Amino acid sequence: MAHLRLLLSHSSRHHPQPHRLISLLHFSSNTGSGSGSGPTPPPIKPVSYAPKPQPAPEEAPAAAEEAAPSDDPGSRPPPPPRRSQGPPQRQQWTREEMRFVKDAGPSITPVSYPARVAPLPEDRPAEEAPPEGPADEGLRGEGERIEMDATRARRSFFGMQAEEEQAPYPTLIPVEKRPQKVAIDLVDAIREIKTSANEKKRNFTETVEAHVMLGVDPRRGDQMVRGALTLPHGTGKTVRVAVFAEGPAADEARAAGADVVGGDELIEEIRTGGGKLSFDKCIATPMYMPRLSKVARILGPRGLMPNPKLGSVTNDVSGAVKAAKSGRVDFKIDKTAIVHVGLGKINFSDENLRENIGAFVHALLLAKPVGLKKTSKYVGYVKKFTLSSTMGPGFPVTIPSLSAAADHYNNSKVQAS
Repeated sequence: MAHLRLLLSHSSRHHPQPHRLISLLHFSSNTGSGSGSGPTPPPIKPVSYAPKPQPAPEEAPAAAEEAAPSDDPGSRPPPPPRRSQGPPQRQQWTREEMRFVKDAGPSITPVSYPARVAPLPEDRPAEEAPPEGPADEGLRGEGERIEMDATRARRSFFGMQAEEEQAPYPTLIPVEKRPQKVAIDLVDAIREIKTSANEKKRNFTETVEAHVMLGVDPRRGDQMVRGALTLPHGTGKTVRVAVFAEGPAADEARAAGADVVGGDELIEEIRTGGGKLSFDKCIATPMYMPRLSKVARILGPRGLMPNPKLGSVTNDVSGAVKAAKSGRVDFKIDKTAIVHVGLGKINFSDENLRENIGAFVHALLLAKPVGLKKTSKYVGYVKKFTLSSTMGPGFPVTIPSLSAAADHYNNSKVQAS
């Protein structure tokens, strides 16, 4: 404490104003002595002063000059802060200090630009146009439109003007479905076929064809439909028959009217002939079936391969040749469950065509699959029966008329036997 008093006395001698730590020293000394038996300091009474009147801005410098400085250093007011005459020097901050100083960087004054608004049509000045009549204005507009259309239609290719074709805009064309033909009686269908064939004069005699849609699944082996029959009045065309036999069977075939008869030499001729065949039917004896494997790829796709189910593989060569010459027809279902077969010529009589059709329907019923169980022999099996000529339109036939023709053929066959 003595050292502190000595320091304060030394500073008061050299400094005109009393030091601020004197009051603190008195307070600390009184506090320290208050713990003992020393006297208690008197209470401090607050003193209030009247507010000092503020001079006018013009009188402030004069009042400052009139105030004379007193010799007492304690009564002198603190000197006013000095203002620098030059521009204020910006304090340089380091990067580390910038992190702790707010708004240390240069302030940027925002700049606002006037908003640009497009002029409305009514704000624009109206252009004065020369007065024109209504007729002249219409003609001028029409001329400009024609000129623009002509300019668009012309194109330049290598410096040459080319006219562009005006293609119509694509539109959807509704598909018009043909009306379904109504099924007619068998006799009426035969008459319609002959009438349409006579109207269109052909250079050949057309064949009457039957197209039958069946209600079976051709992908299943137990529903395969195939068969053969001999038409009562023939097919109306000359059939060339080839027989693969030797010895007495070959002589028997020649006597029955076979066109081509041969054995191994005939097989070799077919294999090396380049696909050219001179016959329409093939008949073979059972002993020649293994040898026909060499030409199976040629005869099979054309439907000429002999088959025991169709009666073309037999030892009765004479009867097979006569049946083929008289009009034997083979039929088989295709992959679309339809049977196509020719049943005569257009120059046959109506009764002969009716009997041939009845024989085919009877054979078709005999070839009905066993696994196809229906309540009727026609319902569910024969869906649609259509007759047509080679190049003529088709005519659907009613099922009752077909059933009557098949029954008539079956009765005549029974009576003949």
